[in-house]
Amino acid sequence: MHKPKRILILGPESTGKSTLASDLAVHFDEPWVPEFAREYLEILGRPYEYDDLLKIAKGQMALEDEKANVAKKYLFCDTDLRVIQVWSAHKFGKVHDWVIKELDQRVYDLILLTDIDLPWEPDPLREHPDPEMRQYFFDQYQEIAESSGFPYLTVSGDQRQRLQSAINVLKKLTK
Repeated sequence: MHKPKRILILGPESTGKSTLASDLAVHFDEPWVPEFAREYLEILGRPYEYDDLLKIAKGQMALEDEKANVAKKYLFCDTDLRVIQVWSAHKFGKVHDWVIKELDQRVYDLILLTDIDLPWEPDPLREHPDPEMRQYFFDQYQEIAESSGFPYLTVSGDQRQRLQSAINVLKKLTK
């Protein structure tokens, strides 16, 4: 059975992850995995709690596995458990054991780390617009990317520049 290359798009809030995932999916005519948390939180009707993060994590991984079944060459993942890990540790000071265990099982062929050079776009689901917190979270994700053992590239610039950088590295990855 053919397995698509899984490309993880990782980064802080409002750094163009969804846009990049969608743009890459269109460019390569492949599926992308949207952020499950957004759908979950929009219908939750209350502030999220620690146990909600486990439901979000399981929903995200189920959606990723579902989309992997229809991908041919690439699967573009707008977030993964690393975001849950960072968010949970920051907000609640702890991370569910299931998330930690599952993190070791998930393999990505490339991480595209989205830089914080895009302007903040307000959204009711986003929590940390201040530049210091954006940098704090970027540093967290950069450390994760560096220590993951997966190749990674930081993508910066406007939407077009980010897409072109990602396409260029993907061409190299598949040679």
